[in-house]
This record gives sequence, C-alpha cells and structure tokens, in this order.
Amino acid sequence: MQELLDSRRVHYFLQVVASGSVRAAADQLDVEASAVSRAVSLLEKECGLTLLERRGRGVVPTDAGRLLATYARRQLDVQASFYAEVESLRHANRGHVDLVLGEGMLDLFFQPLITDFMRAHPQMTLDLHVQSTTDSIDLILEDKAHIGLVFQPPTDVRLRSHHATPSAPIQAIVHRTHPLATIKRPLLLSELIGYPGAAMMDSFGVRQHVRAAEISEQITLRNVLTASSFKALWQFVDAGLGYALTTASASFAARIHMPDVVALPMANPILNRGATHVITRTGRHLPPAVIALLDHFIAGIPSRPESVPAP
Repeated sequence: MQELLDSRRVHYFLQVVASGSVRAAADQLDVEASAVSRAVSLLEKECGLTLLERRGRGVVPTDAGRLLATYARRQLDVQASFYAEVESLRHANRGHVDLVLGEGMLDLFFQPLITDFMRAHPQMTLDLHVQSTTDSIDLILEDKAHIGLVFQPPTDVRLRSHHATPSAPIQAIVHRTHPLATIKRPLLLSELIGYPGAAMMDSFGVRQHVRAAEISEQITLRNVLTASSFKALWQFVDAGLGYALTTASASFAARIHMPDVVALPMANPILNRGATHVITRTGRHLPPAVIALLDHFIAGIPSRPESVPAP
C-alpha cells in the first residue's frame, strides 16, 4: 500500500483529521473544500477502505482512518528526522523541539535549564506546552510533543524514560498560624482530616500520588478546593483557608514569595518517593535538535530535590 498512496492526498487527509472537518482543513491548507473532499475520496479508493465518517457538523476517522493517520504521521516523522539530520550536517544548531511539562516543572527548570539551552542554541525554536501529567503523556503518545518532563508517569511500554531524579517530597503546606504548624514531627494523613484542604486535579501526578497515600492509610481527605495551578494552592494556604498537599521546592517558594507559608513533612513513605522523569515515545525517531535538548536535560537536571525546609 505504501507505494500506492499519494502523499498530497495523505497530507490533506491528515489535515482533515486534525481540523475535524473538510471545510476547516481547506481553510488551513488554503485550497477549495472540494479539492480536499476529492483527495480524501481518491485516497479511500486507493486504500479500499472508508477513512472518515460524519459526526455532527464535522467528521471523525474510522478505525481504518485512525490506523492510516498513525502510520502516516510516523512515516512523516521518519522523513522529518532524515531531513533534520541532513540539515544538521549543514547547520548543527538549527531545529525545532516540542516540549511538554507541568507548571511545577516549569518553575523548577525553565530558569536556568531551558533558558541556558536556548541561549546556547539561538537558531533553534521551542514550543512549550504546560499541561497536567495525564495530558502531557497524551501529547507524547500522540507525537504532538517530543519530550516530556513528568512527575511519576505510569508504567507504560509506550513510554521511554531517559532519566529519573527524585522529586521534592509532597508536604503539607500551611500558614504558619495553622494548628498543624505546631506539630514538630512528620504528619500522618489522618491528622489532616479535621481541616479543609486544597489539592491538584486528578490529571496531575501529585494528586494521583496523594490518592495512593490516602488508600494506603484507608482515609479520604476533605478538599474544598481543587485546582490546575500549584500557585492557586499556595494562595489558598496564604489566605489562611486551610492546608494543601503538594511538592514544595525552595525555588518555587522563593519565586512566589509567601513568607507566612511553611512546608511540613509527611510520614507516609509514598509521599516521599516521587520522581521526575524525562520521557519520549518508545521507538520514535528523534531529530538532532530534540536529542540535543534531551542530552541537556539528562546532564543538567539536579540529582537531588530541593525542598522547602520545615519551620
């Protein structure tokens, strides 16, 4: 089939899948919608399969269409890798990288790790996606991001971890006037039950880690706020509304500058053994620019976490 498929028709088909409709794809391609529709019809004839089905006002790929889209993207990825490697022989510092990471990783690693790389490679371009753990993994598996910096990703043969380093422990973040701040030892989760809490949403690795700890102690914490922002948790605490269970790096604490917020250690071992992983999709061909950033991360990410000291 590979010899039979017309590359322009495949390109039009992939744009329809990405855009969700023939009209939207035509707008992106700057061609007539009839040209896109005709290209997809001819491609279906070449394949002998129905590739798209109408859904509401748009279209979605059939099982065969999803299979073709996955195959075509990977073929294009191999082709792009080849051209990038050839180009790198002429211009070693050129290229593009799609990077995905969480808000907490952004605060930890943007300066100086990412900025140092950009300074050393001024002709490279970088797309930076800030997402939850679940969404970050989806972008990696869908080949929409080359590299992910992820807290405690799930075990998945489709993911390759190039480097893992211990993360800052998950601690109880409280206002210094909170009753929990008077306890001078690591806290049990059961000691938090009587107070209102704030937590990250379920798609975040930190939240998934806390849930595992709750199950291990057979308790359920009372959260009055769930958020997709670590800073929102700290603001909740700074306002004296309750506690938050989250990682607490010294650099993040210094950046947001909330001197009345303190971090209390937790006794549960699950909360003290998370790791940050540098991941890619298993088997994906990585262009030279991506490999350069990957090597930079592996060499530059600290081997020990920096956490906020207990008061």
